[in-house]
Amino acid sequence: MQTEASVGMAAATVDGAAAVAARRYSTQQQQQPQPQQHHNQPKLGTTLHLLAGGVAGAVSKTCTAPLARLTILFQVQGMHSDVATMRNTSIWREASRIVYEEGLRAFWKGNLVTIAHRLPYSSISFYTYEKYKNWLQMIPGLDSNGGLGADVGVRMVGGGLSGITAASLTYPLDLVRTRLAAQTNTAYYRGISHALFAICRDEGPRGLYKGLGPTLLGVGPSIAISFSVYETLRSHWLLER
Repeated sequence: MQTEASVGMAAATVDGAAAVAARRYSTQQQQQPQPQQHHNQPKLGTTLHLLAGGVAGAVSKTCTAPLARLTILFQVQGMHSDVATMRNTSIWREASRIVYEEGLRAFWKGNLVTIAHRLPYSSISFYTYEKYKNWLQMIPGLDSNGGLGADVGVRMVGGGLSGITAASLTYPLDLVRTRLAAQTNTAYYRGISHALFAICRDEGPRGLYKGLGPTLLGVGPSIAISFSVYETLRSHWLLER
């Protein structure tokens, strides 16, 4: 449970960057003055922005899937190995073991469910951040005239709420991803649908949300800081230029 929470928190933290990357193009198109010759060009709609954020998250997780799986295996290693074996492990040794025992494709074990999780996660976090920020700016004292402190507060609260919302709605897929990636030679789960069914059968529907609390405690502050720092530095940079 603690492993699933820590892995989910780390993955959500990394994918905040994907949402920020998608936001970057959106806000630049909406806020920065464009040259006169580009005024008639069509702008990307909300759907395409959400899709861009989701695809960015999926591509980034696919590229780093081997390292993500190694991380999970090291985190759960104490459950499968004795102390003497753990002392002799290294990244290269574990990677060689995976290739020898499971094959090269095993580095991407659970990546399909990762993509299925990251597409909605990145999109939801990006979309809800804008919504939360707009709602917060309707509160007296937190509007655009509230100063730098109000802007930073809105960004932090909006980012934290968007991370919590996205993590809560997509957590079952994150749980399945962790359990699939943690499997080694003995495969208890045969795929995404089988894992979801087996967890509900053996642990009940609440089993799909094991570790959600610690994950949200990490995701909220992490995404809040990520969004607020990015927005603040970007605004300062635009003012300087």
